[in-house]
Amino acid sequence: MKFGVVIFPGSNCDEDIIYVLEHVLGQQVVRLWHKDHDLQGAEFIVLPGGFSFGDYLRSGAIARFSPIMQEVVKFAANGGYVMGICNGFQILVEAHLLPGVLLHNNNRKFVCNNIYLKPETNNSMLTAQADLNQALKIPVAHGEGNYFADEDTLKALNDNDQVLFRYCDENGNVTDAANFNGSIQNIAGVCNPTRNVFGLMPHPERAAETLVGNQHGLVIFESILSLVKA
Repeated sequence: MKFGVVIFPGSNCDEDIIYVLEHVLGQQVVRLWHKDHDLQGAEFIVLPGGFSFGDYLRSGAIARFSPIMQEVVKFAANGGYVMGICNGFQILVEAHLLPGVLLHNNNRKFVCNNIYLKPETNNSMLTAQADLNQALKIPVAHGEGNYFADEDTLKALNDNDQVLFRYCDENGNVTDAANFNGSIQNIAGVCNPTRNVFGLMPHPERAAETLVGNQHGLVIFESILSLVKA
């Protein structure tokens, strides 16, 4: 599969995801600069983590207007696959490709730590192979990861099975104590109604190789590739 990784001024996790896609998973990757107007035939677009445009105004608010995002929006509207990780998730909600908003963490602190995620559904490209009873240990690094949506949006997300992950403890229990950033209903990742645009705050690319002592994030990438092959 040919992946396109979009690089904005301030992106700093682009090489992480490129390394996993190329060297761990053996996939073709093209680098897409934010001023480009050509997705170079990519079949799956990734918006990586980082601090695009210094997180001025709001995280992702300026990057949302980069020229390449016009192409990403059209690509998604035509059914193309798009995934945003951390800052990429923030950009996707700013671009209205995903519902909700991402606010400052409720403790007003930047959190960089390993946390646990509970996959909520197998009905998505990111979670098709996930064990719904296994908590995934995945790193986070963000100051604005507090997911919020109004009641109608939350009802739609739950009714349509669009919640991909919730923050949990190491045993998979979704609790207030495990909700370190204050996200409503512990939501850590969602997809759009047509299930081709995905966003999550944790960094699975930082937990995808034996070298780092954690491969829990690999299930997300293997799920993507398994559905492509199918």
